[in-house]
Amino acid sequence: MLYVADLADIISGHGVTLHSFADDTQLYLHCCREDITTAATRLKECIMDVGRWMSANRLKLNTDKTELLWTGSRHIISQLHGYSPSIQLGADTVSACDHVRLLGVIISADLSLDGHVSVISSASFYWLRQLRRVRRSLDDESAAILVHTFVTSRVD
Repeated sequence: MLYVADLADIISGHGVTLHSFADDTQLYLHCCREDITTAATRLKECIMDVGRWMSANRLKLNTDKTELLWTGSRHIISQLHGYSPSIQLGADTVSACDHVRLLGVIISADLSLDGHVSVISSASFYWLRQLRRVRRSLDDESAAILVHTFVTSRVD
């Protein structure tokens, strides 16, 4: 964390909020619907400064893993009529996604967890079907251990 402390100063200088977790960094910027183009430009300049800082410190900004999500209520998102500016980072263009994975949780543009619930439900039913296939070969104690492991472990 001490190594990347300068990064927080660079980001906050652009009026952007930072959240870091291990080697993952998220940038947040709040704007009104009318200011979406200005916000995209501000975010682009911030990311470019971050990229320059990373290059100077022998790090690499991985634009392949960079994702952009414009969020808001369903009403606000519908008023955008599919318009959401992309960000040009050098030779790469980062276009807005409908959803992103944030610390293992799938978040949609309308801030719902519908996609996350769908993925978790699908994975859960898959593993339940797998348990059903092997159930006849297991004694009660082994089956109970498998079910307990399934319920308490991460399924996605």
